[in-house]
Amino acid sequence: MPTISDRAASPIAAAPSGRVASSSLPPPPPPPPPPSAEVAANDPYAQPAGSPIIDQPGAGAPSSSAPTQTASAAPVTRESLVGAWKVTSGGGSCQIFMALTKWTGGYRAASRGCPGQVADVAAWDVSGSQVVLKDSGGTTVATLNSSGGTRYDGSTSAGQAISLYR
Repeated sequence: MPTISDRAASPIAAAPSGRVASSSLPPPPPPPPPPSAEVAANDPYAQPAGSPIIDQPGAGAPSSSAPTQTASAAPVTRESLVGAWKVTSGGGSCQIFMALTKWTGGYRAASRGCPGQVADVAAWDVSGSQVVLKDSGGTTVATLNSSGGTRYDGSTSAGQAISLYR
């Protein structure tokens, strides 16, 4: 009986190959609008417009020494932030990818096609209910607060508005 090693190996036919084309990707879509008044009215955790922002139980007004948060601010978890995010800042749109790999200033992040300071984002972390984006030296580039769902709004250290959303 013939064995496999007794047979002569026949060459495998080459697979057809085509040309590889490349082009630029279109910019990401603009961020979704903030929740409407109707959605906010149905949110049992939403604060009525004009009510004081409270950062400690029993306090009638926010303290100026600590960041404030609204009563509806949900806890931010690192695990919920991992992955790809769309970003708008300084009139431009780009992407930021966040991982749970330890890095200077928190956890590893990478930006793609971002304008201005946001191009320097190399790390991220959570501080209370805020998302903090940092550069490779651990210096804060932007601080964002949850705007509901998977959207975060804030400002860069230079004062430009920034939005992070999925």
